[in-house]
Amino acid sequence: MKKNILITGGAGFIGSHVVRLFVNQYPQYHIFNLDALTYAGNLANIRDIESQPNYTFIKGDITDGPLMMDLFRQHSFDGVIHLAAESHVDRSIADPLSFIMTNVVGTANLLNAAKASWNGNFEGKLFYHVSTDEVYGSLHNPEDFFLETTPYDPQSPYSASKAGSDHLVRAYHNTYKMPVVITNCSNNYGPNQFPEKLLPLMINNILKGKPLPVYGKGENVRDWLFVVDHARAIDMVFHKGVIGETYNIGGFNEWKNIDIVHLLCRVMDRKMDKPEGSAASLITYVKDRAGHDLRYAIDANKIMKELGWEPSLQFEEGLEKTIDWYLANAEWMDEITSGAYQQYYDNQYTTR
Repeated sequence: MKKNILITGGAGFIGSHVVRLFVNQYPQYHIFNLDALTYAGNLANIRDIESQPNYTFIKGDITDGPLMMDLFRQHSFDGVIHLAAESHVDRSIADPLSFIMTNVVGTANLLNAAKASWNGNFEGKLFYHVSTDEVYGSLHNPEDFFLETTPYDPQSPYSASKAGSDHLVRAYHNTYKMPVVITNCSNNYGPNQFPEKLLPLMINNILKGKPLPVYGKGENVRDWLFVVDHARAIDMVFHKGVIGETYNIGGFNEWKNIDIVHLLCRVMDRKMDKPEGSAASLITYVKDRAGHDLRYAIDANKIMKELGWEPSLQFEEGLEKTIDWYLANAEWMDEITSGAYQQYYDNQYTTR
């Protein structure tokens, strides 16, 4: 069936992989990619599909409510996959209002535009909101995992803004019967990730001989999900998910930050033909982030049992693929880390 699908944030890291999958896999859909092209949006991420007949790029900001209304009137979107967000904890600590504007107000603008456009005729319509495991707060018991029923306990302006947007999406479902699904995912990694995040930052710093900044003692634990596996999960939830439900998406790959950095250093030494320990000598411990959650871990059994999704890669294999991509795409990284991007890169952000 021919459908017009709006994907927000489709020039970003996760969004570009979702756009590519949908454009290539569903020629019967016309994919509209809406992105404000802020620092993390990069059209180079999707150059390979930009000339496809079922793809259209729109530069626009979800905080512009009248623009969202106009786009829905003009294109009559049947579905929305909402990925556009401010997504870095450090930035949210420095500038919380921009996160509230994009993540809360922007989501409300999209919900209002969809509500006005669909006008109660919800047959074949879906508003899919992509969120984060950070809304659940921090796990202190090593036996615990985040479930879809885990109470929200956000600890940073970023996670609070995402929690607020999740609540709005559920409220529009409960109040207006809007067809929605929500997914909360763990840490993504893979090609095209902006180099303020842990893995691309460390890879690039090793290549440049710069320090590898690690918060505190590096004891914080994250669950890691290869971005292509996440895109596959989004595809599955979009087509098979139950309206009104939430699905947690995780990689079943828990790692301490410091263990990841040491593994990355060993792999980089091998690929660069350097003595083992060369990259690790660059590790520098820095003051811990304010309100740094100790551990995130997703229980993804619901999406696995009910929809049949499962991650295809373990972390070591995904890390090899990720490093190979960055080494083969030095020009992409250089474009990001030069000029206007330099001010962000030099701040030495690590994991989210």
